[in-house]
Amino acid sequence: MLFSSMTFIFMFLPAVIALYFLTRPKLRNYVLLLASILFYAWGEPVYVLIMLLTIFINWLGAILIDKYRSHKKLFLGGTVLADLGMLFYFKYFDFIISNINALANTNYSLLSVIMPIGISFYTFQAISYVVDVYRTQVPVQKNISKLALYICLFPQLIAGPIVKYHDVATQIEHRQERFEHIVYGAKRFIVGLAKKMLLANTLGAVADNIFAMSPSDMGIAVAWLGAIAYSLQLFYDFSGYSDMAIGLGAIFGFKFLENFNYPYISKSITEFWRRWHISLSTWFKEYLYIPLGGNRVSRARNLMNLGIVFLATGIWHGASWNFIIWGIWHGAFIIMEKITGIHKRVGGWALSTFQHLYTMLAFVVGWVMFRADDMTYATKYMRVMFGMKPSDMLYKLDYFIGTYQIFIFIVAILCAMPIFKNLIQENNNTKPWPRLAINTYLVCLFVMSVSAIAASTYNPFIYFRF
Repeated sequence: MLFSSMTFIFMFLPAVIALYFLTRPKLRNYVLLLASILFYAWGEPVYVLIMLLTIFINWLGAILIDKYRSHKKLFLGGTVLADLGMLFYFKYFDFIISNINALANTNYSLLSVIMPIGISFYTFQAISYVVDVYRTQVPVQKNISKLALYICLFPQLIAGPIVKYHDVATQIEHRQERFEHIVYGAKRFIVGLAKKMLLANTLGAVADNIFAMSPSDMGIAVAWLGAIAYSLQLFYDFSGYSDMAIGLGAIFGFKFLENFNYPYISKSITEFWRRWHISLSTWFKEYLYIPLGGNRVSRARNLMNLGIVFLATGIWHGASWNFIIWGIWHGAFIIMEKITGIHKRVGGWALSTFQHLYTMLAFVVGWVMFRADDMTYATKYMRVMFGMKPSDMLYKLDYFIGTYQIFIFIVAILCAMPIFKNLIQENNNTKPWPRLAINTYLVCLFVMSVSAIAASTYNPFIYFRF
């Protein structure tokens, strides 16, 4: 079920909210749990069993870790291996087999397994729980329904943010649903919905039309337009989902950590990853980078740790060489910045401008790898971008963008900067007329977004496939 669907907005969500607040506080977790299972089963009726199996394995694994502390490494290893084993089977098995066939000239049959939606996200949340119990950061959760609620809570189940157990353990047990949180949550949801329907989908149409072409048929300007359109589309698509998830969580009394913090104002790739998909970055930091030794080891080992983390980041995103090379690409820049210290240098406008332009160039080129169907296409596309390959240029820019698309580009670029950062938060502290104007604006955004939903076909979020 999509957040950006009539079924969710006008049927599922109102019914869940009404039932939740009409139920006694002690039973509200069960309402959310049943709603979350229904939400997932709506689109994945069979694979809901895989998610429930993941919940059971981690519930049992954590109990064994807590009960038999002398063997806790064994039980932790077994539980995490089971989690990663299921993720590997559904997400990477066919990729590995196809590469073996290509390298060894074999003909092993592919399983053509359909990957369960959201498996990368809920698997990482499950691992977060058992590791937190192993580290004694949190008490073991013996109530399986509460652990299930953490892993499959529907606002963040499909595409994050990746919620770490120690961040919400207390909220699962005790939380307060306040009217101001509900209002804030509704507004945050509207902003996220508008990002998806009005910005991301419009920009996505431009990017899709361009990436559907052969690179030999596009000129430099068209290639750059496609790359920039996709860069903005991906940001508004994913941050829009995160906004909706955070808003829905607030309605039910949960406070999820922010997942984006204006990444496109970054002046280094290091800073970019502190602002982009923050929940994934911090997950890898806490559960991979620090256990590898972090920065408490030799310089060479530290650089290797950074490389491993970004290789894992690429692999996490998908079973494709595109994502692996994309992860290595970002890791190479992180390592270069660590060696040179360029990301820490402070200077005048010239240095600041250079840092920002270099960062934008790095992530826009990286998004081409991320978007392309394969690295062959990505390589040809990038050669056109940098004028290294002659093209026939069958279409000019005005074929892909008109007045409306130009307007959306301008709005998207402006909103990628922290100009309106505190608009919703400070709304309650403003005088009546500004508050009325902001609320009217949000109502208009909601009406336009719903109109866009009514006029659109199936439009899943990009990160659903991860």
